[in-house]
Amino acid sequence: MNKLFAFAFLIFIGLAGTAQVSMPPGTYTSTNKKAIKALEEGKKYFEFKKDDDAEKAFLKALKEDPNFVEAHVALAYLYVDHRREADAEAHFQKAVDINPKFFPRNFFDLACVQLIMAKYDDAVKNFETFLKFDRINPNTKEQAEKNLVNARFGANAMKNPQPFKPENMGPAINTANYEYFPSMTADGKTFMFTRNIRTGEGANQMSQEDFYISQKVNNQWQTAVPLTSINSPGNEGAPTLSADGQFMFFASCMEITGDYGSQDRTGYGSCDLFYSQKLNGRWSKPVNVGPPINTRNWETQPSFSSDGKTLYFIRGSVTKEGVKNADVYMSSVGPDGKFTEPVRLNDNINTPLEEESVFIHPDNQTLYFSSNGHVGMGGQDIFMSRRQADGSWGKAVNLGYPINTVRDDNSFLVEANGKYAYFASEREGGYGGLDIYQFELPEAFKPEKLTYVKGNVFNAKTKDPLSAQFELIDLETQQSVTTAYSNNAGEFLVTLTANHNYLVNVSKNGFLFYSDNFSMKEKEADYDKPYKLDIPMQPIDTGYPVELKNVFFDVNKWDLKPESKAELEKLVSFMKNNPSLKIELGGHTDNSGDKNFNKTLSANRAKAVCDYLIQNGSIDAKRVTYKGYADTRPKVPNDTPEHKAMNRRTEFRIIGK
Repeated sequence: MNKLFAFAFLIFIGLAGTAQVSMPPGTYTSTNKKAIKALEEGKKYFEFKKDDDAEKAFLKALKEDPNFVEAHVALAYLYVDHRREADAEAHFQKAVDINPKFFPRNFFDLACVQLIMAKYDDAVKNFETFLKFDRINPNTKEQAEKNLVNARFGANAMKNPQPFKPENMGPAINTANYEYFPSMTADGKTFMFTRNIRTGEGANQMSQEDFYISQKVNNQWQTAVPLTSINSPGNEGAPTLSADGQFMFFASCMEITGDYGSQDRTGYGSCDLFYSQKLNGRWSKPVNVGPPINTRNWETQPSFSSDGKTLYFIRGSVTKEGVKNADVYMSSVGPDGKFTEPVRLNDNINTPLEEESVFIHPDNQTLYFSSNGHVGMGGQDIFMSRRQADGSWGKAVNLGYPINTVRDDNSFLVEANGKYAYFASEREGGYGGLDIYQFELPEAFKPEKLTYVKGNVFNAKTKDPLSAQFELIDLETQQSVTTAYSNNAGEFLVTLTANHNYLVNVSKNGFLFYSDNFSMKEKEADYDKPYKLDIPMQPIDTGYPVELKNVFFDVNKWDLKPESKAELEKLVSFMKNNPSLKIELGGHTDNSGDKNFNKTLSANRAKAVCDYLIQNGSIDAKRVTYKGYADTRPKVPNDTPEHKAMNRRTEFRIIGK
């Protein structure tokens, strides 16, 4: 029984037969002795949890006296307990019709049942009636005021529905078991979810939560297969994949101390977060994320940001009554590669009630989550929040009806291109239990437009694939948007917000660092046409020139522009990581203009970079020299404006190891 109703039932049973409004002590609203006897028998059955017998007794009381208010109310509470809301509503309604002032809380409970049934207009009327009574319990009054807001919202939402046409994902994903908590890679080609396999019935029923994965081939999802390298005899749930599908975080809520194949998990609390990395096409043995993420509390339902820097998750307190105060937390990866102390998100996200099922979209600007603490349809609703200019999260926005219903709605996922959303639901016409559905997301709730960059990192001489660290930086803001690694096959995939200019830097021990820039401005974010970026890495050797493609100057000037800083800091790091190297910085121009001026210009530009390394990077001056080459070493003929632009450049080359 809902705890509010259960508490009210206990109060009511205690009051039945005593003075309630203006009645003499020890009396009922009925004078029929047989009816009173039946009611009292029903009360005893209820106290011993014999609900079938209690129902028969209460019905007998009503047969003897159809206007017996106490019997109507007692029966209504029993029906609430057994989720027979329509029957409960009928008996609460009868009770208030017979005597509106007898037990004022009847209006509250009637309205709560109507809220559960999505009869919002009726619920509004009865909550308002209840709140007009004097001397009502302050806690119940507070709950009634909150529920009244939800009922008004629900009534308005149903009158103004959002476009919503859910489609079952079909037999490749869904079965007669329960499927929920979907996750997807940024290219939309890998789909992972939790499947709860149930066997047996009643008290003998057993359940097992495991991960299943499906690949999209020719635009069709293939039959999902179990993720055997991760699944264990315990329960796994709520997976989240990194944008490139190379990392996975998930929750495991059963402590496993034995050795089950490759699985040997112990935890810090009732549920902990684990991670695994895909190596040579196979998921590694899961590792507990550890402190400060995991504690003695309940940590679950992770979501990993596409920039590879932030983990969002749910943390709740474990009590005798279950998990309480579940909120959304986040932790970032620090400079040392470790997660920082988790921070609870602001009150625009978290409430005194429960938040669940957090999902950070690959745009890193839009957060989706479920909550029963914000104004909604009555249960757990799905909300969204957008990141503000100062980095904080904005006001939660309800996704509306019928995306949200009076039922608990969660397990929400939005694919990277923002077109489709996915959720778990138990609906008519499904395959059984919870199924995963997809629907086209209304425009108002779509995230930022994205595209993605896909490519390979390889040895420029041998063409062998390389695992290397790369960073993408927004040239305008100089903020890092992604730090990640190519996998062992040299492949990488990262999501990017459209309409920005980006700098890419790639580094690997034993190789010269690579830099480039590209523009996504004036390009429509098209997931069918990702930006391709192949990155040849040159082994460290003397004489090979490396162009600093992200060092910028104004025309005919040698003052470094602010957007050059990110590139220069990468060069500083390269020099510090290779302390024996000596380099020459070379400035180059095209063949336009005065030769002497070009000589001075190219030398001063090279000197500006040299000075930055020495003064800002603390690089020993003996390790860096500079020279202006003007137009004496063109990359390409100076025969077009485009070629001239290519020849205007700053480079460095190794002159000593």
